[in-house]
Amino acid sequence: MYDLILLMGAAFAAGIVNTIAGGGTFLTFPALVLTGMPPILANATSAVAVFPGYLGGVVGFRAEIAQLDRRRLMLMTATALLGGMAGGLLLLVSSDAAFAAIVPFLLIGATAVFVWGDWLRAWLGRSARSVTPFGAVGLFLVSLYGGYFNGGLGIVLLALFTMWGMADIHQMNGLKNAMSFAVSAVSVAVFALAGLVAWPQALAMMVAATVGGYAGAPLSRLLPRAAVRAGIALAGFGTGAVFLWRLIA
Repeated sequence: MYDLILLMGAAFAAGIVNTIAGGGTFLTFPALVLTGMPPILANATSAVAVFPGYLGGVVGFRAEIAQLDRRRLMLMTATALLGGMAGGLLLLVSSDAAFAAIVPFLLIGATAVFVWGDWLRAWLGRSARSVTPFGAVGLFLVSLYGGYFNGGLGIVLLALFTMWGMADIHQMNGLKNAMSFAVSAVSVAVFALAGLVAWPQALAMMVAATVGGYAGAPLSRLLPRAAVRAGIALAGFGTGAVFLWRLIA
């Protein structure tokens, strides 16, 4: 019962922060590991738990997404699906020991991108205009990362879109949710077929995350964005440090 309360609390908070700033995986993944779940199972279950929120984001930004060229959007979706599948399959062949060895660096790196994402996007916008717009290679690599480890996927996608030269933040957010949904859909399917999802925990967390996402809209008008980002940074860096200590201890 205490584990369930912890997981649903983490998922509810993840739904809120995903609505406000992104980074909910930095709460759900550590909570699952804290309950004693092996890292790979926790990663797959966390991906399932936050998955429904992306669809809501797609619906919310459907007008901005509709402004994109349909053929280009279909090609990008296909690329994201392939990358997400490759990442999901890569996780299947990873051992818990190998994943536990790399996860501290994934957590710390993704949290760093999350914390300094605005600065990174601004810097990329000034210095990386030569990157091919809507390039498949970059999107495939980011999607592969998202299929393997979902943490910070949205922030990395926004950085990629800035490299492409996109400037409309609302259209970027819509495209981010669309690509995140495609990546998560195929990776979640891979995890489910492989039996890597702890369904009782995942279903309870999905409900809590959905409620949290709904509550996040009014809370986003009350909570300072800086305070939310500081809390997520503390959770991400703290969890990464704990995993790193366990790795070298």
